[in-house]
Amino acid sequence: MKAFLVDLNKCVGCYDCQIGCKDEHCGNCWMPYAESQPDTGQFWLHLYETEHGARPHVKVSYVPVMCQHCENAPCIKAAKDDAVYQREDGLVIIDPEKAKGQKQIVDACPYKAIFWNEELEIPQKCTGCAHLIDRGHPISVPRCVDNCHLDAIQFGEESELDLADTERLKPEFGLKTRVYYRGLPKRFVAGKVYDPEIEEVVTGATVTAKSPSGSWTVKTDAFGDFWLRNLPEEELELTIHGGGKSYKGNVSTKEKSIGMGNIALK
Repeated sequence: MKAFLVDLNKCVGCYDCQIGCKDEHCGNCWMPYAESQPDTGQFWLHLYETEHGARPHVKVSYVPVMCQHCENAPCIKAAKDDAVYQREDGLVIIDPEKAKGQKQIVDACPYKAIFWNEELEIPQKCTGCAHLIDRGHPISVPRCVDNCHLDAIQFGEESELDLADTERLKPEFGLKTRVYYRGLPKRFVAGKVYDPEIEEVVTGATVTAKSPSGSWTVKTDAFGDFWLRNLPEEELELTIHGGGKSYKGNVSTKEKSIGMGNIALK
């Protein structure tokens, strides 16, 4: 079975994958796999750029999201007359002719990776560039893969890809997908620790976050900054000790990562 491997540790947010997808499918009809993608309104591969934290403790993540080519895909179940099918190599394909008028196929995708072409009245999405894979020359991989100059997106036999330390997107959906991610953004808490009496940052302070699922500890750096990374989405108790002073408070990462700004020790 074919699969994608997206290594976000290599991604710099250049948008080459998204641009390559548009270039391959806008104005090009690749039947029987896909009609032309509209110039606007659809991204069969969408690079999601998200800011996490708060100034000055901010990180930006870039996550390319395309059809996840699920095994037992919900869109296949929602389609009538076999309008959506899975090839022997695992790629999920919407038949443009059979799927005409079947807008329920769009609504079936929990990843929001299927789009409605109002003009043609058909659902459309990433095909894994099946036309390139079948042709095999001069490009034999999806355009997003070919366009990525940092090798952040790979495509090949699932059994031959290095899938160590990878995850599936939105595992809570309970779907076995064939797009694997390495380095998906996790929650963090960050801040700068200082002593208000002497108006100086506190270096080497011990910062600890505790929750029902565990404990995480770091030291402040030479600038008084700390980054508690890879945290669960929970309510956390935060304690800081340094220079004979301390701080204690609560913070929540349930909704987002937290940039706390300046934190005074007392």
